[in-house]
Amino acid sequence: MFRDRIDAGIQLADELLPYKDQNVVVLAIPRGGLPLGAIVAKTLQTPLDVALSKKIGHPYNREYAIGAVSMEQIVLNDVAGVHQRYIDEETTRIREKLKKRQEQYYKTRKPQELKDKVVIIIDDGIATGNTIRVTAEMVRAHHPKKVVVAIPVAPPSAIKSLEASSFVDDVICLYTPRDFMAVGQFYEFFNQVSDEEAIKLLQESYELKHD
Repeated sequence: MFRDRIDAGIQLADELLPYKDQNVVVLAIPRGGLPLGAIVAKTLQTPLDVALSKKIGHPYNREYAIGAVSMEQIVLNDVAGVHQRYIDEETTRIREKLKKRQEQYYKTRKPQELKDKVVIIIDDGIATGNTIRVTAEMVRAHHPKKVVVAIPVAPPSAIKSLEASSFVDDVICLYTPRDFMAVGQFYEFFNQVSDEEAIKLLQESYELKHD
């Protein structure tokens, strides 16, 4: 059990200390991953950025990711029986959301260059691992030196799936319970992170790095 995302971020940062003196970019999945990502970036003294991608949920179970979309890429995995029209409509809808988020997050800064960097992808927890796995695939297209996935909690099956992925070099997870039902059950406080809070965390991290 974690008290909140701050507690989880502090514990995750301790596990990631071996990466402190490497050429690292911390890539948080918004919005829940940002409080953790900000702590890890501060601890490792490295830049913080966001993974501007969003999953495409299955038409009959939106929580189940059949792929993911970024502003430049679309990655599809499990689309058997899913109509192309649904995928096209979801891609358009998601990119409209991502464009708004991109305009919010990058008003005063540019995205970090990922080429030849150790990219640490951080979220507040994962259920199936599908979303973070396709995010790793998108990151790999930028030719990083290494892709690391770091999360506080996930079921063993999700970790096994990530470790088997050719797009992920290392997986760090603090807790892998077998009675996993949802990420929030392992946090005492698990409030939603607002866009305003996410933008503030990004801006504070950027100012700290360039102070």
